[in-house]
Amino acid sequence: MTETALTVQQTARPTGFPTADHFRFAESPVPEPAPGTALVENVLWSVDPYHREMMDGDFALNAPLEGRTLGRVIASRSPELPEGEIVFHRQGWRTHAVVRPEEVRRLPHHPGVPLTAYLSVLGGTGLTAYVALTRIARLRAGEDVFVSGAAGGVGTAAGRFARLLGAGRVIGSAGTPEKVKYLTEQVGYDAAFDYRTGAVAGLLAEAAPSGIDVFVDNVGGDHLGAAIGALRERGRVVRVGTISQYNTPDAPPVLFNHADVVEKRLRIEGFLVSDHRDTQDELYDFAVPHLRSGALAADETVVDGFGRIVEAFLLMLRGGNTGKILVRATS
Repeated sequence: MTETALTVQQTARPTGFPTADHFRFAESPVPEPAPGTALVENVLWSVDPYHREMMDGDFALNAPLEGRTLGRVIASRSPELPEGEIVFHRQGWRTHAVVRPEEVRRLPHHPGVPLTAYLSVLGGTGLTAYVALTRIARLRAGEDVFVSGAAGGVGTAAGRFARLLGAGRVIGSAGTPEKVKYLTEQVGYDAAFDYRTGAVAGLLAEAAPSGIDVFVDNVGGDHLGAAIGALRERGRVVRVGTISQYNTPDAPPVLFNHADVVEKRLRIEGFLVSDHRDTQDELYDFAVPHLRSGALAADETVVDGFGRIVEAFLLMLRGGNTGKILVRATS
């Protein structure tokens, strides 16, 4: 076992897009577990859009960062955490962590399901998409769904889940022609458009000429304004994130016809997936059989090596990933 642990720390608050200079790798001895705890060696890390928001004040400077991760228990002083067990916890952005039983979730054993899926389509990313469609939008069979940021982790999961839940047409937006092609040829979107090629309202009207019933919004900005105009009566907007504004704090406010919200009796609701952790087993029950049958795939971009975790995070912020971006330990 290595004798040195690495953690990533944030060193300054960014204005606009962060750079590698806003982070540093810090070395320390591998910690020893105290009674009632266990030492975990992390093997798979998630970097997520919400981390960018946390950089503005929620992350403490010059301290280990927080993030979803999977790790293997390598030394235990707790009977509830046997050595060799793979666990989920939130002490990411580091190679080793000391955890208590109440801080982790032991992974279920689903034969044939790859480990990466527990941080992508079965993890917080998939749970966000599942809650958005089933709990917030309450999607009904035959309804038409529009997803912004459709080629990202939540977007690909939302498109695949919407199809499995019996949606009518599924429309997505993405930032490159290659991603648009991936959405329609691989994920199962009926139509998709590159939002960089024109006004979003016009592109959406062309892709969904008869309107939409549900909008799963990962982007905000002009996507939100366009979707409100396209929604039919009693349409629902599920606000997941605001990627378009994370690195542009001076972006102009969203413009839309506010009368539409009243006249079409629209509902706009945001949520935090942390409020729906009791839905995790329901997601497993829904998604695992489809993963095993091949009806559902996990869309992932995997970067090898903990030393590239900052690179992976910055790549994600620039839209360089398709599906959920993960960092995998190298042996």
